[in-house]
Amino acid sequence: MASYRHGVRIGNWLEDEYAHQDLLNDFIRKKEQGQLLVQRLARLQENIFKRVELSISSDGFVHFGDTVLLMNPDNKSSGLEGTSEEQEPEMRGDVTLAVDMEEVSLYSDEPLQLSSGLSAVRRVDPIGRNAFCIVSADGSAEGEPLRYGQSFLLGTKGGVSDKLFYLASDHKTFQNFAKKSRLQKVFLTAEVSYLALWQAKSLDPQLRLEHEGFPVPADTKIIITHCYTNRNLAIPRTFCVSYFGREFEVICHNYLDSHRVEEDKNHWVIITANPGPEDGTMLERPKAFPEGTTLPSEIFFEIIF
Repeated sequence: MASYRHGVRIGNWLEDEYAHQDLLNDFIRKKEQGQLLVQRLARLQENIFKRVELSISSDGFVHFGDTVLLMNPDNKSSGLEGTSEEQEPEMRGDVTLAVDMEEVSLYSDEPLQLSSGLSAVRRVDPIGRNAFCIVSADGSAEGEPLRYGQSFLLGTKGGVSDKLFYLASDHKTFQNFAKKSRLQKVFLTAEVSYLALWQAKSLDPQLRLEHEGFPVPADTKIIITHCYTNRNLAIPRTFCVSYFGREFEVICHNYLDSHRVEEDKNHWVIITANPGPEDGTMLERPKAFPEGTTLPSEIFFEIIF
């Protein structure tokens, strides 16, 4: 019986060589075009986590055209002893609204695409993922202040898109609802419609009528309401799974206490840049009087009068 040496080729050796050569040529072509998965992931990390410069508010108000963060602040005074919220510190902390990625686009030759989903992340530094732009819906010029009760759009490029995608919502149906809470979902859309219109309301419900038409202050707690469904933008502090891992779900729902006042899940702060030499956001700006500082009576009356 004849024995084979290591140099003897058996089987479909010619077809195998052609197949290996095709794989090598395809690899070289994708590498030259920057379409390898490792290159796309590196480009994604570079763009979506790239630091973004926020707008500086010279008068303390929010203006059309401003690049801001939308933060749901941590309410340290909420929660009773022994409640589940008090026992789970990972549910607490300041979180910001952020976009998600379309995982399928990483494995195709098409440009990277944003997902229609959103989530809330536990980071307050401005990056491509969580930076949003205040866009006018009624033709107001850039630089004009946003006012209470005025409709506006929340646009984002997510660090990977060339055009703006807008925050939107719609009524809950049997097929269209938030995955975790099964309440009204929030999504991104490229179409400007009534589903993408929002309004800012004063935090105190007894002062909303008086504040109507006044400029919206930056770095102050407000309520953001969806115009079409009259539901408030909310972070229920429940986890969902996004492309980036375990993050908080974003929905539209009115969380009201026994006095018919919005709970901290509906509270939002529009964060702007720090105009001082410290750089960063207004959250990092040092306070004139730290919390817990007791002022002498003469200084207190000088500040008041």
